[in-house]
Amino acid sequence: MTGQRISADGGMETSYGFRQVNEGEKQTLVNDVFHKVAKRYDIMNDVMSMGMHRVWKDSMIAALNPRKSSDYRVLDVAGGTGDIAFRIVEASDRQAHATVLDINGSMLAVGAERAGKKGLSDNLTFVEANAEDLPFENNSFDAYTIAFGIRNVPRIDVALSEAYRVLKRGGRLLVLEFSEVDLPLLDTVYDTWSFNAIPKFGQMITGDAEPYQYLVESIRKFPNQKDFAAMITKAGFSRVQFTNYTGGIAALHSGWKL
Repeated sequence: MTGQRISADGGMETSYGFRQVNEGEKQTLVNDVFHKVAKRYDIMNDVMSMGMHRVWKDSMIAALNPRKSSDYRVLDVAGGTGDIAFRIVEASDRQAHATVLDINGSMLAVGAERAGKKGLSDNLTFVEANAEDLPFENNSFDAYTIAFGIRNVPRIDVALSEAYRVLKRGGRLLVLEFSEVDLPLLDTVYDTWSFNAIPKFGQMITGDAEPYQYLVESIRKFPNQKDFAAMITKAGFSRVQFTNYTGGIAALHSGWKL
C-alpha cells in the first residue's frame, strides 16, 4: 500500500505519488493539484494531520526563534497561503520581513488576501517563482523555511543547493515535512487514515479526491528522516539534525550555512 520511499540519491523528479512520470512532467501535475486546492488548502492540512500541523508549525517557529529586528529577512518557500510567514512576523513582534515564494499563483493570491486582512502586508513580499531557481542574490536571507512543500519539488537536491546559495553565512535552513512513522501501531493507524479517509474528506471539502490521493502518496515516496538529512548535508549545510513530531508523522530538519 505504502510504496517504496525514494532514497537519498534522488528519484522524486519522476515520482508523482505512486505513478512514474516523465522528467519535466511532475511540476505541471503538482501545479494543477494546488490550483485545485488553494482556497481550502489550510482546511485540508487540518484533515491530513488531524489538526496537529498547527502544533508542529508553532514548534518550527519556536525553533527558528526569529530576531525582533527590521533587518531580519526570512525566505519562506512553497508558503503561498502565508501560514508560516505570518507566524514568523508575529513572533518577531512584527519587525521581521518575510518573503513568501511559491510557484503557484493561486496559493499566493490566497496568502496576499489573508495578509491584508491580518494587517501584515508591510512585512511580507509575495513572489511567484520556482524553488529550483530562486530569483535572489547570493547571501540574501537570514533564514530559509519550507513547510510541507519540499516533497512537491521535482529536484529536491537543486532546491537545497539554492537554499544554501541565498542564505547568509550563519543562516539557517528549517524544513518541516511529513515523514516516516517510527511507531508500528501508529504506522498502521496512520496508513489506514491516510489512504481511506483523507481522499474521501478531500472529495467532501473540495469536490475532488484526486489531489489528496496524490498528497497522501507523495508522503510515502519522500525520503525518510536519515536519507533526507543526508541530502541536506550533501547540499553543504552543517550541524544537520532532525526532530520527529508525533512519532515521525512529521519531522523538522535543521541545517546551518557556516
